Amino acid sequence: MKRPGVAILITVIISVVFAVLLQKNPAAFPTPLKKSHVPEEYIDLYREAAEEYEVQWELLAAVHRVETKFSTMETLESPKGAIGHYQFMPLTWIGWSYGGSRLGELDKDDLVDLTDLKLIDKYGGYGKDGNGDGKADPYNLTDAAYTAASYLSANGASEGRLKSALFAYNQSDEYVDEVLSFYNEYRENATVVKLKQ
Repeated sequence: MKRPGVAILITVIISVVFAVLLQKNPAAFPTPLKKSHVPEEYIDLYREAAEEYEVQWELLAAVHRVETKFSTMETLESPKGAIGHYQFMPLTWIGWSYGGSRLGELDKDDLVDLTDLKLIDKYGGYGKDGNGDGKADPYNLTDAAYTAASYLSANGASEGRLKSALFAYNQSDEYVDEVLSFYNEYRENATVVKLKQ
């Protein structure tokens, strides 16, 4: 024999528990980002880096969204070896003439300081010191955004060649299409939201 009162009581209890949890920690159950959402915290950074390298801020936002979901992923290291907020391969950051794997990884025992501006200059890397602290750190969002802007610009984005610039960033047609999808959404319907509660 079914007891509808018990089912209703359980539903009410679950609803109350969720309401209490959300009051104590509103970020415990974050609202999923919609396609048009761009975090308010990052808009100024995107604009500054984009202006420095003559690319669109929406492009930087789109790459950041696709690479690390606006730096909200649990780890900023991919299974393929890309690192930081904008997911650069270490050799792209420090310079391919440094040596390492053909996929852009450093040798496993290599303890090189990727943030060293002199090494980046010596080996022709793209790492940039966006915040002026004397280091180019892929795990520093400002440095990573400036590096992404520089890289995209150097590969044609500043001349309007977005597809080729994005393909240089990640050699995948699916990747290019996904970033361009967010880019176009931001150009037409960007909705600024607070990412952090």
